[in-house]
Amino acid sequence: MSTDAAATSASAGRAGRRRRLRREAWGFAVGSLCFLVGAVPFYAEWAGVVGTNITFFAGSIFFTAAAFIQLSLSGRRPPRNDTNRADRADWWAAAIQFFGTLCFNVSTLVALLAAIADPTRVGAGWRPDAWGSVAFLVSSALAVVATKDRARLWDTDARTWHGTWLNLLGSIAFGASAVGAYVVPETDTLLSMFWANLGTLLGAICFLVAALLSRRTIDAEA
Repeated sequence: MSTDAAATSASAGRAGRRRRLRREAWGFAVGSLCFLVGAVPFYAEWAGVVGTNITFFAGSIFFTAAAFIQLSLSGRRPPRNDTNRADRADWWAAAIQFFGTLCFNVSTLVALLAAIADPTRVGAGWRPDAWGSVAFLVSSALAVVATKDRARLWDTDARTWHGTWLNLLGSIAFGASAVGAYVVPETDTLLSMFWANLGTLLGAICFLVAALLSRRTIDAEA
């Protein structure tokens, strides 16, 4: 292959990665917006329990699509022995996050079906589940590790400081929401309705801002 052909191929490869990074950013942005809207009390009252849970379920699908793009960009197979620390942390962060989005797919679908069956049941509205929240926390922590050596990542735009820290804060908020949404058996009430709602709202805001900022960074670098 000639030098010009190799350069053209490399340029096309970079352009392809940029496009997929943009799709990833938009996937997380739209998914976050769905979770944000669903957590707003006024929308919940207008849409009803079923409509709100449909919004959460749609958001989880966008999250999973974006997380799959991120994982595929990070590499389709687990890191090898010669993989540098940044790429290793990046891959595991993407893989664990993808697992977390699948947990959210299941929990939002279960919540939707429960809402359809009995909209008046305590806790019928979706809140971040424990497994998904833990996965997001671990993933966010690994993403921070990957960002410490950003220059050695497969793409320097794959992780940014503002994105990783915002996602970590969002994951903590989702975790707080999961704890607040625990239904106390003795009283048949939520442990904390305040944190169940506020945690989802703050988590969605953090992920939305991180996604929009990453999209801007990708466009600026291009």
